[in-house]
Amino acid sequence: MEKEKVAQDHAARIVPALRRRKRPDIAADVIREKIIAHGLKPGERVSPDWLAPEMLGISRGTAREALKILEYQGLVTSKTGPGGGVFVTEVRAADAIQMLDNLFLLKAPSITDIYAIRKKLEPELASAVAGRLSEAAITALKETIRLYEDEPETAEEEYRQRLAELDFHVELAQNCDNALLGFVCTFLASLLRDMTVCREIYRAPNPALRETGLHYQVRLMRAIKAGDRDKARNIMHDHMVEAEKYMLEMAAIRPQAAR
Repeated sequence: MEKEKVAQDHAARIVPALRRRKRPDIAADVIREKIIAHGLKPGERVSPDWLAPEMLGISRGTAREALKILEYQGLVTSKTGPGGGVFVTEVRAADAIQMLDNLFLLKAPSITDIYAIRKKLEPELASAVAGRLSEAAITALKETIRLYEDEPETAEEEYRQRLAELDFHVELAQNCDNALLGFVCTFLASLLRDMTVCREIYRAPNPALRETGLHYQVRLMRAIKAGDRDKARNIMHDHMVEAEKYMLEMAAIRPQAAR
């Protein structure tokens, strides 16, 4: 009975939200569905008929708002002059991640929340790429590691090295065949990079932290190159557990850090 009540309460919150959708949003959905149904690719022109107010059953003003919604979402772009019109654009992962970052700008998730997901997904990411990386991808990962191989000479250089450690994980994610897994892992790294409390933690001097990161990532690279999926998964899991422990310990001494 309790589960049924929770489900009913959840539905009660969702249904009014769906009913509140405005006409421009609904019209934008109709246009988006036509683009998908006809398999339009980036650079291809959207049929003017699909955008016509009379075809959508809306006013010209509402049609303009619908088009602006699609432009804001990065799905289309408008060009004027000869050969102009509305064209499909490629939605870049970086833009989508930036938008998601903005979603959490005023109410950031806790470090615990982020690592609850990272501890699940990062090991699977490491396992997924083991034995499947190209020479170019392996070279890119090695170049990322080289950015923090040497002792930093300044506090700013140490901070950049901490960010390079995050870049290592992003590089892995970008080479994952599972695009959704790679996207989510990249997004979590972006959150850690942008959250105020995390930036403060990364800026705190800690020479031993660089050695810990190198220890895990060098071992991880060996497992990945050898195609040992289980070993890669286990190393990454241990790395995430250790990283979470450090981040929470550092956050605990900062009163403004929401946990």
